[in-house]
Amino acid sequence: MSLTKSERRQRIKFRIRKIVSGTAAQPRLSVFRSNKEIYAQIIDDVNGTTIVAASSRDKGVEQGTSVETAKAVGKLVAEKALKAGISTISFDRGGYLYHGRVKSLAEGAREAGLKF
Repeated sequence: MSLTKSERRQRIKFRIRKIVSGTAAQPRLSVFRSNKEIYAQIIDDVNGTTIVAASSRDKGVEQGTSVETAKAVGKLVAEKALKAGISTISFDRGGYLYHGRVKSLAEGAREAGLKF
């Protein structure tokens, strides 16, 4: 039995989520990547709340190549997190490979001052 692409990603995502969980002290940076856009949110799993969110659809995110846009989203989410008093996070790649847009978003967040 072969899995579809989405089923495979879902399995990987569950495997990651068994390990990575966000608390109020160290929330989780979750990434969702669609074909056109990229979204990132910082989540406190204990209370079940989203603390900050950013996406490539937000105003002020410069549009370039998809990788450049992802880096801008990473910087934006990091700036919002630092304003909210969050400096360290757990990174949740959401079942995607740490490559391309996901890696670029993480690097942008690191450059803007988040630690993970």
